[in-house]
Formats: sequence, structure tokens, C-alpha cells
Amino acid sequence: MKTRVITAAALGLICFQAAAEQPTPLQALLAEADKNNLEILAARKQWHAATYVHAQVDALPGPHITFQAFSVGSPRPGAGLSTSSFAYISIGASQDIPYPGKLRLKATVADAAADTQLAQVGVVRSRVAEQIKLSYLRLVFLQDTLALLTASRSTLAELIEAQIGRYSAGQGDQSDILKAQLDRTKLLREITMHHEEMAKVQADLKNVLNRPPDSPDVIAGKLIESPVVRPLAALMLDTRRNNPNLLADERAVDTRQSTVNSTKLAGKPDFSLGYMYQRTGLDFPAFYMATFTVVLPRKKRVAAEKAEASEQLEAARLMRDADAREHIAEVRKQYAALESTNEELEEYRDGILPQAQAAYNSAVAALKSNKQSLEAVLASLDGVLQLKRAYAQALLDHETAIVRLETLTGKALR
Repeated sequence: MKTRVITAAALGLICFQAAAEQPTPLQALLAEADKNNLEILAARKQWHAATYVHAQVDALPGPHITFQAFSVGSPRPGAGLSTSSFAYISIGASQDIPYPGKLRLKATVADAAADTQLAQVGVVRSRVAEQIKLSYLRLVFLQDTLALLTASRSTLAELIEAQIGRYSAGQGDQSDILKAQLDRTKLLREITMHHEEMAKVQADLKNVLNRPPDSPDVIAGKLIESPVVRPLAALMLDTRRNNPNLLADERAVDTRQSTVNSTKLAGKPDFSLGYMYQRTGLDFPAFYMATFTVVLPRKKRVAAEKAEASEQLEAARLMRDADAREHIAEVRKQYAALESTNEELEEYRDGILPQAQAAYNSAVAALKSNKQSLEAVLASLDGVLQLKRAYAQALLDHETAIVRLETLTGKALR
């Protein structure tokens, strides 16, 4: 019975460990970052803050409440009220009233600025998503190349053990064994460096995801070649329509245009209405005073305000056009990289790698029949390893180009 319980517990522990080491899907990491990333949260807060500006600029200025005391014969408030008709106590109120339409235009500018801030949220989300995708791809690449290095080290260990047996039987060369041991040491050093780089990538990922530094590491999936069926012209059109940075630039132009529109009424006068009640002594009549004030703006100031708004609008348009040209050029660049890596991957997959593996298998067979030296086998093994690493690098470059195209176009391409 105890044996069965122990066996069941062991199986449960193995299943738990296997479940804990299941790869984390990339989409799950993206959703986690969208929820927890501090930059995204801060950008959303800035947008929420911008939405409250409308109510501030659309409201009338605060009213003025005035209290006055005019004393006669003494500085004491109320002195002389019963003896002089000059002494009085008064209370009044006034309200500034902007020219009709000014507040509405200011509210329009505030709404446009809030839309610009919302577009900035998209920019931050896009940048964070690209960081996660690139880190995830790098992690997959390191996992795959680490597996290649570990497998090559195991193969080297088997070759060394077999060659030591051959040398003990009077066959083989001791210098070949020494070279194989040196090669194994080099692989061990590379494996150590891979672990260090993986730790750095894990730290970057946890930082972007806002996870504690001591939280479990992210387990990445396999690196698979992703086909892209959209032509270059469609990708460029998507970039013009959906790129987060270009959308933000367009919202910035709208904000500047709203500011220019608001200056059309800058030369119109503002007004102020006021009313005051004055009370003298009981033997004297009270006074009532209404005021209407017209505030005339300075033409020089208005002209400068309009010129500033026009220059800022033109600057925003130029920045939008420059960013669009830069992003389109980057799409062409990444698409060219995608095509070149497609050809490279096909050449590795269908030609070079199978030939190199066949050459290595042939060298191993020749070594077993004493027709080949261990040095030649080691060179062939190293050649296979380097070609597989080059294939993994080309695959990483291929997927990196796709990630950057996704960021540029604002669309998922895989």
C-alpha cells in the first residue's frame, strides 16, 4: 500500500512539473502586458486625465463676489453709516462672459488633445508588444541553440569515450582525443554564455510584464517559420492606415487644426456683467449699480497667437509626412529582409543541412571502420553544428522581420 501511495505521489509530482514547464503562448504574454505593463497603465491614465479637460474649458469662468465697506470718521468698518451719506457697506457679484463660441472651440481643442493622447496609448501598446515579441523570439532562439550545443556536447562525449577505447586497443591518436576534449570544453563555455544571455532575456521580459524578478521564468515555445502572404503594396497600405505612430501623428494634426480654428474668434471681445447693492444708514437711501464691461483684445497679441497656431499646424503636418515616409521605407527594408531570409531558409532546409548531416554520418561510419580520423569527424560535427546554428539565426531574422512588419502595419501577420 505504501509503495502504491509513494508511486502515486511521485507520478503526481512529475505531472505537476511537466505542467509547470509547459510553454507560455505568446498571446498570453501580450495580454498580460496589456493589463500590467506600467508604461501602458501610465499612458491610459494620461488619456483619462485628458478627457477631463473638456469640462474645465467648456465652463464659464468663476463668478466674482465683492464685499466693500466705506467708513467715515473712523477706520472701523461701518463707521459713519448713521451720520454720513458717504459711508456705506456694499455687496456685489460679477460674471465674465467670453464671446459666444469661444468656449465651444476650446472644448473642441480639448477633445482633439484627448484623442491624441488615446492614440499615444496605441503607440505605447505597440512598442511594448514589439518588445515582448522580440524577447520571446530571442528566448526561443536561445533555447533551440542551447539544445543544439547540449546535443553536440553529448555526441562529443560519446566520440571521446569510443576513441579512448580504440586508443586503449592500440588504435587511434591521443592528439585527436585531446582536441575532442578541447572542443567539448568550448561547447561548455558556450552553454554557460547561453544561460547568462537567457537570464538577461528573462529579466527583460519580467520587467516588461511587471512581474517580480524572482518569479518563475517564461518557458517559450518552438520557433516555426511563419509564411507571409500579403504583398508589399498591401503592407504599405496597411502601414498608412493602421500604423500607431502615424495615427498619433494624424491626431496631432487634428489638434493643431482645432487650435487654429479656435484662434478665429481670438479677436472678438469678451464681456463682464456685474451688479452691486450699497447700503448706507437707515436715514439715507440705498444704492444699486449694474455694470457691463467690454474687454477688447490686443491686435498684436491675437496676430501672434494665430501665427503660432499656424506654424505649429504646419510643423505637425511635416512631422506626419516625414514619419510616413520613414515608416514606408522601413516596410520595404523589412520586406526585403523577409524575402532574403525565405531564400536562405529554403537553401538550408532543402540543401545544405541534409548534405552536411549525410557527410557527418558517413564520417562516423568511416571512423568505426578505421577509414577516417577522429579529427575529420570532429570537423564534420562542428560543421553540422554551425550550419544548424546559422539556420536558427536565419529563422530568428525571418521572424524578427515579421514582428517589425506587424508593428509597422498594425496588423497580425502570423
